[in-house]
Amino acid sequence: MKTKLTKSNIIFMIIIALLIIPQTRHPIQIVLHKGLSYINQSTMIDANERVQVTYDHWKLQSDTNVTLDFNSTKDKVVFVNFWATWCPPCIVEMPSLQALYTDYNDKVDFLFVTTDTFDVVETFKNKKNFDFDVYNSLNEIPKELMTSSIPRTFIINKKGEIVVDESGAVDWNSAKVRGQLDQLLAE
Repeated sequence: MKTKLTKSNIIFMIIIALLIIPQTRHPIQIVLHKGLSYINQSTMIDANERVQVTYDHWKLQSDTNVTLDFNSTKDKVVFVNFWATWCPPCIVEMPSLQALYTDYNDKVDFLFVTTDTFDVVETFKNKKNFDFDVYNSLNEIPKELMTSSIPRTFIINKKGEIVVDESGAVDWNSAKVRGQLDQLLAE
């Protein structure tokens, strides 16, 4: 018995072929994650479920050659984003992170943490016109911030509690996130 190829079967095979080819897979992933970033929202963790961050020992090196002791962020609102230049959901959320950074960098400590080399990071930042500092960890990350997936973003309040813990692409430049940051800064 012969099977008749329908339009939907042909379209399905074309989509599968496009996802297999590296040159087309990456842009398709970015478009899909862009759509998901509008669905995935930043949510505050209930006060009784918040985890306290350990500040001891974590040191970071910035792409501008500044060494940061995580301990210096105590009593501040801190925004920690783990990401990479090759990660489609990370690439999707970076413009919203840049916009948020532009408006809040004088009030919130932003730590954009990657394992990419600074040469790769600088090329990426220059291509996209991003001006935030990027950090490499110099030693072990606090266990409360350990992650095996990226992007992963934590917002820490002035008491040192993780109040937001989000995985995947998020539109960080939303009214909801700005409201969360304003609330945390006012505490």
